[in-house]
Amino acid sequence: MKRRKATGLERLRRRITRLDAHSIDRLYGLEPVWEPGAAAAHVAPELFVAVRCPYCGERLERRVDLTADEPGYVEDCEVCCHPIEFQ
Repeated sequence: MKRRKATGLERLRRRITRLDAHSIDRLYGLEPVWEPGAAAAHVAPELFVAVRCPYCGERLERRVDLTADEPGYVEDCEVCCHPIEFQ
């Protein structure tokens, strides 16, 4: 016996009855949401980076927040107090 092809209404009914997050997002045209608890285990939310001040040459350790929305920020050098832009 041949299986009949599903109609558009049957396909829609199957999509509506699925309750996983991906199906709901697709059904309502939503963009995926970042869930804090669902982050990958190997990705750290912050990173320490060694940089040199462009004014005095002092080596500084800076904490970089990988979850921040801004692509960069300005922070003063601890030694010479000149502003350093981090991007």
